[in-house]
Amino acid sequence: MNSSKFYRGILILFTLVVIGFPYQTVLAEETCVTIHVPQDDPKAFRQAINIANNLPKQLGSDGLEIQVVAQGPGLKLFMPNSPEKERIESLLVGAEETLGGGTSFHACEATMKGIKKRTGKDVQLIEGVKITSPGAAVHVINNHKRGCTYMRI
Repeated sequence: MNSSKFYRGILILFTLVVIGFPYQTVLAEETCVTIHVPQDDPKAFRQAINIANNLPKQLGSDGLEIQVVAQGPGLKLFMPNSPEKERIESLLVGAEETLGGGTSFHACEATMKGIKKRTGKDVQLIEGVKITSPGAAVHVINNHKRGCTYMRI
């Protein structure tokens, strides 16, 4: 074997180890992330879904659980007229194929009850969105207790 090829191979391997393999890190343990959306802002909605979409690409999907939790005005993220509806539905389909739990979406029951009390109408959600009981705040706290990383958008 030519020594220059050998050293070039060692250099490439060393570079990959030092800087990491591109675009994906393998999770050493199960990881949970809570993405909290409490405001009505299309930019925040897009950012939350971008994060939910990109984390599995960057960390790998096995062992990764992502929960997007919306409350108050942020609940509009999960309504059928949401600007992110198609992307949410796509992530819900992809969640069925992962070992770590994938991405799930959680609507605040307390907010939904408040809207119904005020308007007299049930809140309609995108199919597949779960309802957190008694509400988003308790859900976020329980996720924190079990070690989930918290991100507020």
